[in-house]
Amino acid sequence: MIYRHLRYLRETRHIKQAELAALLHVAQNTYSQYETGKIALTAEVLERLADFYHTSVDYLLDRTENPAPYPRQ
Repeated sequence: MIYRHLRYLRETRHIKQAELAALLHVAQNTYSQYETGKIALTAEVLERLADFYHTSVDYLLDRTENPAPYPRQ
């Protein structure tokens, strides 16, 4: 499964895969495989990406079209 929102967010902000890979402490190839769904996204990676992009995990996983983050409790 290709995570189109994950790629969209990165590309619209002109961020290279290598930059996000460094943020996540993974190889660029690993990050590329996250975007294409070849490697499952872990809860830790999803949380870091949601915080980085100020969005929800559901948006990153293409479960919603609403990019607004959930309110913290």
